[in-house]
Amino acid sequence: MSAWMEIRLGVALLVGGALLAQPVPENTLTAVRFWTFSDLTRIVIETSEDFQFRKDRVPDPDRLFFDLTNTVLRLGKRGQVTYPVNDSRLRQIRLAETVPGTSRVVFDLQQDVDFSVSVMTNPPRLLVELRRGDSKAGKGVTPPVISAIPTSPAVAVTSPASLPPPPVRQIAEPSMVGSIPALPKQAIVAINPPVAGKRSPLPPPPRAANMGAQSMTRALGLKIGRIVLDPGHGGHDTGTSGVGGLLEKDLVLDVCKRLGALVETRLGAEVVYTRTDDTYIPLDRRTDIANQQRADLFLSIHANSSPAGATSGVETYYLNFTDNKTAMELAARENAGSSKTVYDLKELLQKIAMHDKIEESRQFAARVHQSLYTASAKANQRTRDRGVKKAPFVVLIGASMPSVLAEIGFVTNPKDEALFRKADFRQKIADGLFQGISRYAGTLSQFQVAQK
Repeated sequence: MSAWMEIRLGVALLVGGALLAQPVPENTLTAVRFWTFSDLTRIVIETSEDFQFRKDRVPDPDRLFFDLTNTVLRLGKRGQVTYPVNDSRLRQIRLAETVPGTSRVVFDLQQDVDFSVSVMTNPPRLLVELRRGDSKAGKGVTPPVISAIPTSPAVAVTSPASLPPPPVRQIAEPSMVGSIPALPKQAIVAINPPVAGKRSPLPPPPRAANMGAQSMTRALGLKIGRIVLDPGHGGHDTGTSGVGGLLEKDLVLDVCKRLGALVETRLGAEVVYTRTDDTYIPLDRRTDIANQQRADLFLSIHANSSPAGATSGVETYYLNFTDNKTAMELAARENAGSSKTVYDLKELLQKIAMHDKIEESRQFAARVHQSLYTASAKANQRTRDRGVKKAPFVVLIGASMPSVLAEIGFVTNPKDEALFRKADFRQKIADGLFQGISRYAGTLSQFQVAQK
C-alpha cells in the first residue's frame, strides 16, 4: 500500500487571529512532499528559485539533514514545523531556519537507509529517495557536500567535520500547513492543518520496464518534469459527436483540464496545454508546442466513434507503421485536419522511421492504457479493452519525446455518451489517465547510485 502526503508552507504570518500578507523573499522553501512505497520513501523539497544545498548525516539518533542556503521559511512565530511520516524508513520531517537565510530539512530515520539525491528544475526542487540499507556499517558522519542547480556554477566549500542539527522542539502537529499559489509574489494564504491519517492513494512502487536492452531515456536516467496535454480537435474541428449532441472537442478539453490538475498537484510535474479553450490548433503545431516547451511526455486525448452504436471501450496508440485496417481508418479520421499533402508523405515516413522514442512510447502507452481501462471498467461494465495499438497519427509525428494518443471511449454509443456527460465519470477517466502517467514516470525514477 502506498501513501502520499504533502506539506505546503505558507507565505503569511498569523498574528492575533489575523493573516498579514508578507513580501515573498527572493528564495523561499515553498513545499515539501513525500510518498511512501513498499521499497522506498521519496521526498521532494521545492523552492521558488534556484538554490544550493549541503547535506550531512549524524548518528545517535540516526538523522539526515539538508541545509538550503539563501532560502528562508515562513512558518509563523515558532519558525519551525514537524510533520510525521511514520513509515518503516522515516519517522518524521522537521523544518527550521537555523540561521537567517538558511533553511534546514531534517529526516529523523527509523532504520539504516541508503539515500540518493537529485536536483531538478521547473520548478527548482531537490528529490531524495530513501531505501533500506544493506548493513549497519557506514552510519558515521559524512562530510558535508555543496551541490548546485545545474544552471548555476558549482561552488566548493570547506565545511566543519561535523554539523549536528540544531535543537528543535518536538511538535506533535505542524504549526502551519497551507497552500501556496504559484503566481503572486505577495499573497494572503489560507492555512489549514492537515487531516490526520488522510492519505491519497498512489500507484504501486516503481518497477523498471521489461524492455531487454535499455533505451537511451533509461540509460541516461531521465526524469519527468514537464508534460504536454493535448485535447484533440477544437474550434471549427469538432471531432466526433454523440446522438445526444455531445462534442468530442468539449469532452476531451474537460478531461484534459482535470488530468492536468492531478498531474500538477499529485505528481509535481509542470503541465502545458496545447489549448485551454475552444480554439483550433493544427495537428503538426501541437507537437511543435511540445518540442518548443522541451516536454518530457506528450499525451493527446480523443474520443472515438463507430457506425455501430453499441461499440464501447478504450484504446491507446503510439506512433508506428501498421497494416491494421481499423487502426488505419481511425488514423485517417484523426488526420483529416492535417494540411499535409501527398508530396509530404516521404518526409513523414522518414520521421516515423527515424523516430527514436518508439519503444518508450510503447511503454508509456501500455501503462496509460492499463490504468485507463481499469478506471473505465469500474464505472462502465460495457467498456471493452481494445488494446494498445500503433498507427501513423500526424499529431504524434515529429514529437521528440515519448508520445501517446488515448481514445477514452465512444461518444457514438448513447449509453456511454450519457456517462460522459457526468462530471464524476469524466473525473474517473482523468484519474485513470493520471495513474498511467504516474506509473510510467515511476519506471524512470530508479536512482541506482546510493550514498551513505
